[in-house]
Amino acid sequence: MTETPGAGAGEGEETPRVVVHPVVFGVSACLIVAVSAFGAAVPTFAAEVFSAIQGWIVHTFGWFYMLCIAVFLIFVLYLAFSRFGAVRLGPDDSEPEYSRLSWFAMLFSAGIGIGLLFFGVAEPLLHFAAPPAQGIDGQTPEAARFAMNATFLHWGVHGWAVYVLIGLALAYFAYRHNLPLTLRSALYPLLGERIHGPIGNAVDIAAVIGTVFGVATSLGLGVLQVNAGLNYLFGVPEVAWVQVSLIAIITLMATASVVAGLDAGIKRLSELNMVLAVALLAVVFALGPTVFLLSAFLQNVGVYASELVALTFRQFAYQPNEWLGSWTLFYWAWWMAWAPFVGMFIARISRGRTIREFVVGVLLAPSLFIFFWMTVFGDSAIHAVLVDAQDEVLQLAQNNMPLALFGLLERLPFGFALSVLAIILIVTFFVTSSDSGSLVVDMLASGGAENPPVWQRIFWALTQGLIAAVLLLAGGLGALQTAALTSGLPLAVVLLAVGFGLFTALSREAQAQARYEGPPLPVATVAVDWRRRLKQLVRHHDRRTAEAFLRDTAQPAFESVVLELRALEVHAELHDDGEALAVEVIDASGEEPLVLFAYGVQLRSYRTMTFTVLEPQKEAARRHWYAEAWCSTSSERYDVMGVDRHALIDDLLSHYSRWVAAQTAPQPVLEPPTV
Repeated sequence: MTETPGAGAGEGEETPRVVVHPVVFGVSACLIVAVSAFGAAVPTFAAEVFSAIQGWIVHTFGWFYMLCIAVFLIFVLYLAFSRFGAVRLGPDDSEPEYSRLSWFAMLFSAGIGIGLLFFGVAEPLLHFAAPPAQGIDGQTPEAARFAMNATFLHWGVHGWAVYVLIGLALAYFAYRHNLPLTLRSALYPLLGERIHGPIGNAVDIAAVIGTVFGVATSLGLGVLQVNAGLNYLFGVPEVAWVQVSLIAIITLMATASVVAGLDAGIKRLSELNMVLAVALLAVVFALGPTVFLLSAFLQNVGVYASELVALTFRQFAYQPNEWLGSWTLFYWAWWMAWAPFVGMFIARISRGRTIREFVVGVLLAPSLFIFFWMTVFGDSAIHAVLVDAQDEVLQLAQNNMPLALFGLLERLPFGFALSVLAIILIVTFFVTSSDSGSLVVDMLASGGAENPPVWQRIFWALTQGLIAAVLLLAGGLGALQTAALTSGLPLAVVLLAVGFGLFTALSREAQAQARYEGPPLPVATVAVDWRRRLKQLVRHHDRRTAEAFLRDTAQPAFESVVLELRALEVHAELHDDGEALAVEVIDASGEEPLVLFAYGVQLRSYRTMTFTVLEPQKEAARRHWYAEAWCSTSSERYDVMGVDRHALIDDLLSHYSRWVAAQTAPQPVLEPPTV
């Protein structure tokens, strides 16, 4: 495996890690304060500005969002089932750091855990009540089918393909080629060493700001849901001091988790999340319309699979409506806006896995779990309205989305206990989102260090909580959420570049691997010191070095042989065409000279592996040059770089002696058969 040098690193040297990146850390902190102040000072104006930008992007570039999502999905599936699927994210002998269960729990908790609780009941109900497709009336079996199909689209493999792409690129370049585990590294194939300059800093700064604001916004909105649930169950007032207190509690829990580290904190809390989520899911499944849910799950998955292509490109071009922008395009922008955060966290926990295992695990496993979750909660709510005529559940979702989950749970046996469990699960999901977000931001601000300093972890965890509290009090959370989603368009372009660069790097690695796995290039078995031979085997040469060997070693050696052969009355010539030298023994007795024997050396080169596609000025430095020896009496070719004149002459004479012996050997006499 060839290592890609980082900033200031030579070929084969490990990229140096820094503890704190002063530019990324300093500029990010200043910009976060400035944007937060803007959102808190003039929340209404900020919301209008960001909403206008987002609306223009959705209207103008909605088709581009849909195309990008389709390209991402097709690309990652191709990587999984192509020859690249066996490539390991790390050295070829590396093993995964975490078990599949722990790995799945962490990527699930960081990715979409809280979204399932917020949208699991509300979204299917809202699609069921007002489907946008013409010819489908609301609150009908056809509307139920459309609602679940649309929900599966928004939460299924399309969105996870975005996380797969960025996470795969980051893990590949970080663990297989020793680049920093930062967003800039995913752009190395396009930027080369410039990722360590201003452009790379800008990319990481944007990732830090997006992650901090995204987590802070979700923290604030999640606290509103927790407060609504407490009010619904216990009558706790929905006031600012309660919400700020909840933010403080969750922030302190997240801070303790990030201080404990990835293994002791985030891993264990993520596993607790999974246990609680599965418990809640199992109880709702058992207490709800179980047989109906089993039938609905099979049908939902089947319909989704059969209509996957049509769903991917559904634009409502002939029946324009606001639903596409408000839901599908909103989700695509959301997935892409969160891709740097979630993708980097998934990369951090995926060292040692193969590309195939990574894609299948991240793409399919969470999607199947989500499909079952959405079926259990969404179809239970639809069943309550469609079959049991409990319209209160639908009205609750339409009037107050955070309460839709509690409205459903209240109608089940042990509804109060299930609602309490749901509140606990919301809190733990938000803690894992906050602590994993703090870890990602800390890694970005530390230049890619996998174990950044504790004080930075505390700083970013507290910063996220403080921003959430300030903006919640000022009413600016909605503006910030809209601003975060506007980053989806530039990130879509970045993700396309990342995919192109990843494919280029994998292709070139495969070419290099094929060369290494082929027949080894033989080296002249002449009397050369073994240390010199070993040095020649591991060193790469440029053209100037190979030309110097041709002129300073091969040419004087061949000239000496030609002169000596002529002194012995053998007709010999030195053939020189600039990139090749050869000693030729010639028969000049006929009308045309005939070459009887030839031994020569010629310059050869091959491209060494690289990942940068836009640096043609470095093309010469990416080729290894050597001197290939050949002889007219043999098909063997081998490298003679590094041998001295005497060794080269010995090799020439060895071939010449065998040729002379073949010419002077007595020929067998064919005798007639004995009678």
